[in-house]
Amino acid sequence: MNKVSQQFIEAAGADRVKVQEPMKQHTTFRIGGPADYFLTPESIEEVQKLIQICDQQQIPYFILGNGSNLLVSDAGYPGAVIQLYRNFSAITVEENQMRVQAGALLSQIASQALAAGLTGLEFAAGIPGTLGGAVVMNAGAYGGEMKQVLKEVTVLTPQGEVLVLKAENLELGYRTSVVKTKNYIVIEAVLQLEEGETAGIKEKMDELRRMRIEKQPLEYPSAGSTFKRPEGYFAGKLIMDAGLRGYTVGGACVSEKHCGFVINRGNASAADVMELIRDVQRIVYEKYQIKLETEVKILGEI
Repeated sequence: MNKVSQQFIEAAGADRVKVQEPMKQHTTFRIGGPADYFLTPESIEEVQKLIQICDQQQIPYFILGNGSNLLVSDAGYPGAVIQLYRNFSAITVEENQMRVQAGALLSQIASQALAAGLTGLEFAAGIPGTLGGAVVMNAGAYGGEMKQVLKEVTVLTPQGEVLVLKAENLELGYRTSVVKTKNYIVIEAVLQLEEGETAGIKEKMDELRRMRIEKQPLEYPSAGSTFKRPEGYFAGKLIMDAGLRGYTVGGACVSEKHCGFVINRGNASAADVMELIRDVQRIVYEKYQIKLETEVKILGEI
């Protein structure tokens, strides 16, 4: 065991420190080589300690939820992955507000909102990410977005300082926020919802769930929508119109069900996915002079 591993263990406990952990086990793409260190802290104090160790030892670190919007290099990540997920997922309901830790899944939060008769989170019921990731990128679907329900967010700065940011100061835009631009770490958030009728809330959630199953390739590993929506266009339609439905590189494929998704049809490598993404970007630009930007985060060198 090296010195750094020992420091991480002293900060978070031996059962929450792994070395050379395969990242394909922690992403919905099921792709990715090993992270040098894989850490699962259970408190804000542990997160602060782990970041301090990384800074002192000059080790890069990455904050991970459940890896639903992430493509990790086949070579892995030469640093520490700090996962805030099941170990960091408490949800409490206080009248019309919910206090939620960063690692809670949006589906779990939406289910608890339903149980409490609170409306406003129906759009999030089928989004596979965690609250932390949803805040960072102002996640949204079917006309709803986090901007509509966030009241305040508690974050850690890269220096380890705790800040509580009101929603109006989060600079929430399309797939962006001040949390993203300043590399803050989401610790928890307060959501402001409204009282609603349980039957109506459930009906809306069920309807959106049916739409997802019908329109999205949920039967294959993927990272969700691969590309951001270009202003005035839909990425999936541009890709389809460019003749790229079913386009394949190795084990990676443009979904025939929804061309905005790149799927892992079996043992796809990160290199396969990146080659396919670049091909799609090039061909769409040649045909329509529109640049497609990736929505998926890239971790490591690909």
